[in-house]
Amino acid sequence: MQAVPQSVIFDTDPGIDDAMALYVLARHPAIRLRAITTVFGNAAVATTTRNALALAALYELELPVAAGAAGPLRPRQDQAFPAHVHGEDGLGGVGALVPAPRREVDGRPAHELICAMVNAEPGQITLVAVGPLTNLALALRHDPGIAAKVRQVVVMGGAFGTHGHGGNVSPVAEANIINDPEAADAVFAAAWPVVIVGLDVTQEVVMKHDDLAALKGRGGKQGAVGDFLWAATRHYQDFYHERDGIGGIYSHDASAAVYVAAPEAFGLRAGPVRVVLDGIARGQTIQDHQGLAAPDSPWAHSPAQQVCVRVDAARVLSEFTRLFD
Repeated sequence: MQAVPQSVIFDTDPGIDDAMALYVLARHPAIRLRAITTVFGNAAVATTTRNALALAALYELELPVAAGAAGPLRPRQDQAFPAHVHGEDGLGGVGALVPAPRREVDGRPAHELICAMVNAEPGQITLVAVGPLTNLALALRHDPGIAAKVRQVVVMGGAFGTHGHGGNVSPVAEANIINDPEAADAVFAAAWPVVIVGLDVTQEVVMKHDDLAALKGRGGKQGAVGDFLWAATRHYQDFYHERDGIGGIYSHDASAAVYVAAPEAFGLRAGPVRVVLDGIARGQTIQDHQGLAAPDSPWAHSPAQQVCVRVDAARVLSEFTRLFD
């Protein structure tokens, strides 16, 4: 008997790897994508929202897209966007390859859409967040009761030092978390079940050049999706080749999407997670997985959350590529 697909709201900052994750969520038979919410991160929120609407058209999705936070909970004067990673348009400079949006942005702010959908279907909605966690933190502020009604929260973010994987923005901080540490800390400390798919596993899943080239001519009408993803990842792959020499790209956001469909491909470690908010370690994610924290420590009153520390990389890649058959 086939399991009922999980209903998902995708909170995202498209973003090249976000575009790959969106395709997984849109096409995997174990997932029913219900809405997209956007946030600043890989580009300004106006750009990520435009990209989300255009990607929805490319993937032939008919669902609400709501614009969210333009900046972190603690405003920054030096906010910048990683054009050197994702291009000025957030899509590797090839945004012109995606069709014009077919619908208008939803009239509700992202956090209000999240609250409305979760309240309408208690216990059914999975939140998949692959950008800064500002929208989720705002949703908790707007209606704290949603924490008891969300099925689970799957986050791409963080780095816990396993397998030698530290941060990718600072020695200890990952990009999504350092973009809004206060929001991430609030999300991880909330009383809802969180699974963190961080650099510890996403940097173990490498899509090689040949894997990406094999997407050409596949997916969508006349292979339009595969052609777009191949073109968009040229900029992304160049960045990772120059920095890490991996001959491909890390499967960051797509790994989080695959977790929803195939959690058995990942190994988890339980324990409360907190985020460093100040100083040179700002944005670091720390899990008390050994129960070492004192009763009055920052971890003491936080729920145990799950951190991915192992991954079957071949399985994750297979779950992605089979959606192009």
